[in-house]
Amino acid sequence: MTEMKRDSFEKHSGIGEVQIANEVVASIAGISAAEIEGVEAMAGGFANELAGRFGAKNLSKGVKVEVQDGTAVVELAIVMKYGYNIPKTCEQVQEKVAQAINSMTGLTAKQVNVRIAGVSLEQE
Repeated sequence: MTEMKRDSFEKHSGIGEVQIANEVVASIAGISAAEIEGVEAMAGGFANELAGRFGAKNLSKGVKVEVQDGTAVVELAIVMKYGYNIPKTCEQVQEKVAQAINSMTGLTAKQVNVRIAGVSLEQE
């Protein structure tokens, strides 16, 4: 995915403008994905893991967002729970993330791409 030229997008109304940072859209996507049954966690890189150990909470961990012309392309990396149907769970993640982004920001989720970064074998 190409890098964004801006780190936020603007919406204009009759009385002013609203700017929403891409980090906010990424956080919405990450939280929505984590709510789906079968998703153990969002997968992040070394920097995210290190920040988590020091108590910093990164709600956009494992999420990349590109916003352009009122649409968003989202890439998620998730860790699945063992025993869940991967295609079905990923479809639920895609639908939930697209709906959350649309309802909370007014953007249209053009693509929601899901990458399975791992499977958790832990028993509850």
